[in-house]
Amino acid sequence: MRSKTWSTVLSVMTAALLSMTSMALAQTANETLIVAGPRTPESVDQEYPPTEAGHEARRNIFERLLVYGMKTDDNGARVENFSKIDGALAESYEVSPDQKSITFKLRKGVKSAAGNEMTADDVMWTFKRGWDMKATFRWYMTQILKIENFEAFQKIDQYTVKVSIPHPSLLIDRLWINNDLGIIDSAEAQKHVTAEDPYAARFMATHSASFAPYYIAKYSPGQEVVYEANPNYYRGAARLKKVIFREMPTSSNRLAALQAGSIDVAEWLTPREIALVAKMPTVKLWQVFGNYTHRLEMNNATAPFDKVEVRQAMNYLVSRDQIASSVYMGTARPTKSVVSEIYPAYTEEAFAYDDNVEKAKELLAKAGYPEGFKTQIGYRTGEPIEEQIAVILKTSFARAGIDAELVKLPASSLVERYSKGMLPMYFIRDMAIVPDAAYVTNLFINSQSMVNYSRFNNPEVDELINKALTSTDETAREASMKRVQDLVIEGAPWVFLFNPGFQLATSIKVTGFSWYTPNSNSWYDFAKQ
Repeated sequence: MRSKTWSTVLSVMTAALLSMTSMALAQTANETLIVAGPRTPESVDQEYPPTEAGHEARRNIFERLLVYGMKTDDNGARVENFSKIDGALAESYEVSPDQKSITFKLRKGVKSAAGNEMTADDVMWTFKRGWDMKATFRWYMTQILKIENFEAFQKIDQYTVKVSIPHPSLLIDRLWINNDLGIIDSAEAQKHVTAEDPYAARFMATHSASFAPYYIAKYSPGQEVVYEANPNYYRGAARLKKVIFREMPTSSNRLAALQAGSIDVAEWLTPREIALVAKMPTVKLWQVFGNYTHRLEMNNATAPFDKVEVRQAMNYLVSRDQIASSVYMGTARPTKSVVSEIYPAYTEEAFAYDDNVEKAKELLAKAGYPEGFKTQIGYRTGEPIEEQIAVILKTSFARAGIDAELVKLPASSLVERYSKGMLPMYFIRDMAIVPDAAYVTNLFINSQSMVNYSRFNNPEVDELINKALTSTDETAREASMKRVQDLVIEGAPWVFLFNPGFQLATSIKVTGFSWYTPNSNSWYDFAKQ
């Protein structure tokens, strides 16, 4: 009897233990998200030139001073509300009546994953680092806000920071929502400072030190990035405790892995696979039109693309209908301006480029290239869309005697080559984060912009942009921005292609998708059932 009772007790204990283990495993699985995308970020430092993969890392490992409020769009997706600015690391802020200064009141009690509390010293160190490194942060401050020296940034007290600018700007508050302007945990970052590396650039390229919802637990370029939740995050710890991002260059492999249940999220599927997703009962498709421009940029500073007639001719040689149907399968919209059509002051009135070979030949002859010329088109490995478009464009351009060699490069090599002016033509899929036409045009086509890789240069365009950046007259700004768009279409710095939209395929167990202007996923919003 005693043996039988003990056996029963053991059985009950074993069952309970198995049940508890099963529950723990289920809980762990529900707290881990596995994501597959074309590539890991080239660097996780926000001073590195922006790329799609880098933007997504920044969205999750850096927190900004301000954010937009959220709303629900017509398709039921949560998207940013450009008319409402909320505090993030800054609990509140105040813009001076003359639009020439902004004062941030920092949120108290905010802690990094390392347990360090944020103060004005962290904000000021972040600003000083960005200013002295002369990269992303400094470009925003000098080109957008026209700041001339670091004295513009001032610590008022332990939780107050003030930024003063020489001219009024309607972007003085909106700019700080930018994905590239996160605040660094200076106490953690300074542990990795050396005499040769005063701002821990080597460490910050592969690690994070911030007050964001996640931190980098593992960074293996070309393989995977592991994000772990910051238990001290000021909005509360994320529901997903771990996010594993795996590099899976082939789109079909990402879809197969999603369908098999070995991953939870598949990024950047091809339009053909997106059509298949809609028929899969275990997969959910999230879609937002968004603000992308996918274009073929030309190096305007070197022959033959230093001639505006050549650049215009290239635009007349695009078989847009063919690309829309055979590549995008009707899911994309033609790009007809440098400004996204969801942003204020957008206009496409000047866009007149159609598929017109005779017009293109006429322009090429006028530019001195009646027989055409040889050139190259650079595109990224692991990007079947770009490869398909490149093949179509090669055939289209050949109709006017243009022999385009297709050059496939790893993303990091492509960025390096076009940023240094070493490629005549190259694909860029990008977006302007701040929903303002002056910001967008300044970013992409102001001759002084560090990301004007096409090297487009039009003095009237520069003057109009610079005036708009310091104007508070909305009517005048809109008129000047429409003039800029007309001039850019005429100047044709790019081969204007398509806005592919933003699509994300997930398991039906995944919820919480939200869209942000950097077109990068915020894992804090997500949950897994």
